[in-house]
Amino acid sequence: MEITIVAGARPNFMKISPIIKAIEKLKTEQKPISYRLIHTGQHYSAALSDTFFDELQIPKPNKNLDVKSGTQAEQTASIMIAFEKELAENRPDFVLVVGDVTSTMACAIVTKKANIPLIHVEAGIRSGDRTMPEEINRMVTDSITDYFFTTSEKASQNLIDEGHSKEKIFFVGNVMIDTLLKNLNRIEKPTFWSDFNLKPKGYFLLTLHRPSNVDKGSSFAELLRTIVSHAGDTPIIFPVHPRTQQVLEAITSEFKNLHVVEPQGYLNFIYLLKNAKAILTDSGGITEEASILNVPCLTFRNSTERPETCTLGTNVLVANNIEKITASFQRLNNDEWQQAQEIPLWDGKASERIIENLVEIYYSKKGN
Repeated sequence: MEITIVAGARPNFMKISPIIKAIEKLKTEQKPISYRLIHTGQHYSAALSDTFFDELQIPKPNKNLDVKSGTQAEQTASIMIAFEKELAENRPDFVLVVGDVTSTMACAIVTKKANIPLIHVEAGIRSGDRTMPEEINRMVTDSITDYFFTTSEKASQNLIDEGHSKEKIFFVGNVMIDTLLKNLNRIEKPTFWSDFNLKPKGYFLLTLHRPSNVDKGSSFAELLRTIVSHAGDTPIIFPVHPRTQQVLEAITSEFKNLHVVEPQGYLNFIYLLKNAKAILTDSGGITEEASILNVPCLTFRNSTERPETCTLGTNVLVANNIEKITASFQRLNNDEWQQAQEIPLWDGKASERIIENLVEIYYSKKGN
């Protein structure tokens, strides 16, 4: 059985790492399984790509499609053209895509047009917000997927509600948490830790990248002012995504306790996350990690595709609502934040369940 695994952007790398390790484990047991790793090149800077391969001990990709930057349409088209050639030259038994980035959707479409069975890991999550590019990517990918691996019972139910067969849906847990738990003993203090005189639970970690929050300079500045005003004297560490840097340059000079740093590697970032007083973000994946580490998390969005981080985790949706933001900071300062509870199957074994199920699927198809 040969699986082509696709990765293209930072969130993908954390998701494919444990899947590859699960395959490698079966290979050591002399099981007939192999994989071909394709990096689309959607994230191509060292900080967003190469570093994660090194830190997470992911093997060098068999092929880098090297598509690089462009508009959503340009990236999608470039990935599709390059991936079509890849599948023509190296046809697998399955193609496995993860998450909801542009590479996920583009390679999913090419896979189905080539009549190759498609696997989607982290299938079924929905925010209900179709203004998010990721929501479109999820919906398109799931509409043509053959086998779905989900992080929650809610995600599985979303797929059933959309008309997909229960027999093709497998609730396995969260591969992002597999990576987190496997690497907690390897996390590293960033080099700037002492430069900013940081202390455990003595700073906020901020990440913002969604167009609705960062693309308009005036509204972005207003959001930062709100955050800084509520943070008081507490330092704010802001690793800046490349798409945010240009907008940010014109407005950061007024914020004295806001420290802008380069995008962080995985081990440095998790160190920052684990030791933060709270996470301030508009990322979905970071809310998962914060919940497992029991770190308070404020999400500057109106909705989330990961509702379990709110019901069982440490995540609270505050959008850009001043009243909600103020109330949340008050709860933080009063040590009244909700404590994380156990989230079903977020136990570090999701990738093993995925590969076990794929082996069964493969031999079942072969037997037929």
